[in-house]
Amino acid sequence: MNVVVVESPAKAKTINKYLGPGYKVLASFGHVRDLPAKDGSVRPDEDFEMSWEVDSASAKRIKDIADAMKSSDGLILATDPDREGEAISWHVLDVLKKKKVIGDKPVKRVVFNAITKSAVLDAMRNPRDIDISLVDAYLARRALDYLVGFNLSPVLWRKLPGARSAGRVQSVALRLVCDRESEIERFVSEEYWNLSALLKTPRGDEFEARLVSAEGKRLQAKSIGNGEEANRLKALLDGAAYRVESVEAKPTKRNPAPPFTTSTLQQAASSKLGFSASRTMQVAQRLYEGIDIGGETVGLITYMRTDGVQMAPEAIDAARKAVGEQFGARYVPEKPRFYSTKAKNAQEAHEAIRPTSFDRTPDQVRRYLDPDQLRLYDLVWKRGIASQMASAEIERTTVEIEADNGGRKAGLRATGSVIRFDGFIAAYTDQKEDGEQPDEGDEDGRLPEINAQEKLDKQKVNATQHFTEPPPRYSEASLIKKMEELGIGRPSTYAATLATLRDREYIIIDKRKLIPEAKGRLVTAFLESFFTRYVEYDFTADLEEKLDKISAGELDWKQVLRDFWKDFFAQIEDTKELRVTNVLDALNEELAPLVFPKREDGSDPRICQVCGTGKLSLKLGKFGAFVGCSNYPECNYTRQLSADGGADAEAAASNEPQSLGKDPHTGEEITLRNGRFGPYVQRGDGKEAKRASLPKGWTPASIDHEKALALLSLPRDIGQHPETGKMISAGIGRYGPFLLHDGSYANLETVEDVFSIGLNRAVTVIADKQSKGPGRGRSAPAALKTLGDHPDGGAITVRDGKYGPYVNWGKVNATLPKGKAADSVTLEEALVLIADKAGKMPAKGKKAPAKAKTTKTAKAGETKTAKPKAKAAAKPKAAAKAKKA
Repeated sequence: MNVVVVESPAKAKTINKYLGPGYKVLASFGHVRDLPAKDGSVRPDEDFEMSWEVDSASAKRIKDIADAMKSSDGLILATDPDREGEAISWHVLDVLKKKKVIGDKPVKRVVFNAITKSAVLDAMRNPRDIDISLVDAYLARRALDYLVGFNLSPVLWRKLPGARSAGRVQSVALRLVCDRESEIERFVSEEYWNLSALLKTPRGDEFEARLVSAEGKRLQAKSIGNGEEANRLKALLDGAAYRVESVEAKPTKRNPAPPFTTSTLQQAASSKLGFSASRTMQVAQRLYEGIDIGGETVGLITYMRTDGVQMAPEAIDAARKAVGEQFGARYVPEKPRFYSTKAKNAQEAHEAIRPTSFDRTPDQVRRYLDPDQLRLYDLVWKRGIASQMASAEIERTTVEIEADNGGRKAGLRATGSVIRFDGFIAAYTDQKEDGEQPDEGDEDGRLPEINAQEKLDKQKVNATQHFTEPPPRYSEASLIKKMEELGIGRPSTYAATLATLRDREYIIIDKRKLIPEAKGRLVTAFLESFFTRYVEYDFTADLEEKLDKISAGELDWKQVLRDFWKDFFAQIEDTKELRVTNVLDALNEELAPLVFPKREDGSDPRICQVCGTGKLSLKLGKFGAFVGCSNYPECNYTRQLSADGGADAEAAASNEPQSLGKDPHTGEEITLRNGRFGPYVQRGDGKEAKRASLPKGWTPASIDHEKALALLSLPRDIGQHPETGKMISAGIGRYGPFLLHDGSYANLETVEDVFSIGLNRAVTVIADKQSKGPGRGRSAPAALKTLGDHPDGGAITVRDGKYGPYVNWGKVNATLPKGKAADSVTLEEALVLIADKAGKMPAKGKKAPAKAKTTKTAKAGETKTAKPKAKAAAKPKAAAKAKKA
């Protein structure tokens, strides 16, 4: 018997079926150990020796693997086919060697790109050793990230209170978002005009042509800069005679895009499906690990962390065959298509993301997938099959027209395109992100019949005024695309990087656009001022290139660390002498548009509007940065620093409360105020006054009497839950809008939901939260199987959790006895386990009996003994029913 180690339990179950009784497949649940989150985990003075730590959950997994190894013939490491997967195999093997359970037993590494029987069996026939170069690249990356995070973050904490952390890739991604925001702030809009004429052919067909030249001068885009010039040219066109100079029809071809990589899948899922990067990867992971299709669990797509764009030869053949069957022989190109990536520093060792079988169409698997899985699989299947289809054939027509007004001449142009053969477009077309320019010809419609030298009748001349717009903010998709172009990060890091920026409250996502918070702008400005090199795009990309060379065996990983650490450590040391005043001066300069927005009256934005003599500056407090007056304490003017600093600055020009009216019930005055932590509304005065902070997205200028009353009325009672009879209420807390019922919270999507949600929807939201299990943002493990119904109602299921398999009934989870397989437990056994577990749970209003235990008091070093309760909670009636069953 051979022990096979994979990463996930879902994959383990599927692969065990493929391999049969001669193998025991166990899951590592990802990494089994990591660098402890403390100083000294990477030691540059000891040539970058690293200390690893196995957490309690992973220790149980390792023990299971080690126990299985004692009676096994060998070890097969089958973790994911990338650097992280190689590193997990290395970690598992290293821990098992230290436990002395390997001995002289053979150890092999296998990789497969898809969870299908043929792919897994083929991998087993072609084992190899662990690729040490890939492991070295992982070690270098992990050490670099640790050294940056654990040395740069403390500098931030000391010099920039309120900052959370800095990271090697995260800080550069944040800089991209902040730099774009600075571009938008500095942008000066310019006026321009477009002129066009609506013309009619001798056959009565109308079409539009745009002005491209006038009086012998070529007009560039946006070259008509004012209304006076536009009206002069409009007068020329209004009085002109029109004649067709030439008509040119030019055939062109559009070729399909390659199959998806990780980044292009995330971009397409964002544009077409509205998925975040993390949601895309969650759904893709499920499709990769396997879906139960007619009693057989099979992976539907290949491995989803890749920057390769090529498909395996057998997949190309299968795609071409499917094209012929699904679309017809004309859609199959004469030769197979081969692709190479254009992304900087990309590796093409792995396949692109594709269906494991092109015969498995989206319609055929529809009934086995949830809506999100189906939509993503449909995207992957269509892009994959389109990549091996014939080119689209398009005829692009360009018509050049002369306008003659008494010898004053102008040139106009009309363009149109017609799809003569749709080719790959029959399966898949790209969708542009907001702000991206469409491909040439995409915006053109079909032109009517137009012949050279014929005269045209003018119907109307249009002169339209426009203003240039600032560059668009990044979306998740466009930021990922930019990071890939610059060579920053890797496929497996994009979603995690964005999640970190959100969690640190460095950015917010509003209508799919990334907006830097003031905290994020401060961190970026600080790093650009004092750690310029380490947030440079080229420097970060160069490090990625070195990591790639390490993985190829071309560079020594410790030498890369030595070179990095020498300069980085010197920079860290230099900041020890940095004074807070130096930091504030640099930030005042760097963030002037944010900190000191221009005033409508044109006065100096740095002069305090309250005292009239003090100078405004950034101040650093315990909870972060704010704007204050230099005349403090004589002048106590302060203003919160926020992303919409202009609006807040105007609203907070004075610290005097702004009256919004009276409370109709209490008669107390309701005021809008501004404090150290931002704007808020208050009812009444004194210590007993009710206060409520403005939620994110609400500006002081938008607050009226009605909104203030709504905020001060929170939490809002919605109604009694139809099953429990307990009140459901809505409010706004530290983590945003929420519902509260019976001591449990459920998140709401928007602040507006707090004031508008009704009882029916509230019950649904609470039910959805309960179905996902406890824990903020965590989902309950999917049921492996359903055993039947409990005598008191509700299904009993078997699940695989963090600490092993267990049976679940409602809120009761009972762990299976050691050695009991999840697929062998019966309903009767589950009832006994649940009854026993329920009997140990405390009854409502009582504490569970406890053994005497030692607890720490408030004073360090002192202890006291807690006495056990004499009265135990009684077992519920479910226990008796279980015994009877």
